[in-house]
Amino acid sequence: MTAKKQNNGSTEAQIKEAARRVFTSKGFAATRTRDIAEESGVNLALINYYFRSKENLYNIIMVEQVQLFLHSVSGILNDPHTTLFTKLELAIDHYIDMLIDNPGLPIFVMNEVNNNPEKLVERVGFSNHNAGQLYIAKQWAEMTFSGEIQPIHPIHLISNVVSLTVFPFIAAPLLRNRSGLSVTEYNELMKQRKALIPHWISTILTTPGPDTQNNKQS
Repeated sequence: MTAKKQNNGSTEAQIKEAARRVFTSKGFAATRTRDIAEESGVNLALINYYFRSKENLYNIIMVEQVQLFLHSVSGILNDPHTTLFTKLELAIDHYIDMLIDNPGLPIFVMNEVNNNPEKLVERVGFSNHNAGQLYIAKQWAEMTFSGEIQPIHPIHLISNVVSLTVFPFIAAPLLRNRSGLSVTEYNELMKQRKALIPHWISTILTTPGPDTQNNKQS
């Protein structure tokens, strides 16, 4: 009985992993259940047995992937024992490693966010209220008040970190093609950004910029 359960769990995980690869590379509309069956090495009947439909399987994968992208650094950002800048370094390091292993993830997440953001937020359990409770938000407010960092709106920080970290992976096919870099060579450049991005962000936050007082969060 135990062996059967373990085998069932292994088969289900095998299907989900294959579905993740196919969905992230082809999207929902272009993916056939047969594509997932071929990728996973199981028959169509087993996919229907475990997940009932392509739509249901997609919803499961979608929620898991978006949660992976949005929640995977929550422990880092909520650690009371590290500085704000250390949190940013660790989060950027984590995301770059994750994106090297899952290069199709950013496009997949962006498509889902654009399709139905309200429903997506509800399903993955992420909200502005959750984000505001993270320890990094407390540190941000304290460091802004003390003058350690510039009084800019946190959205500028989030936008810069996300764009500097994620965009090179979204644009990877074009950038590799124009530069003549192999996937391995390009990924090595991405690893260099683990040190570069925190340095750039630190410079932005600690260097007075134009009209910073006007951008101060109320």
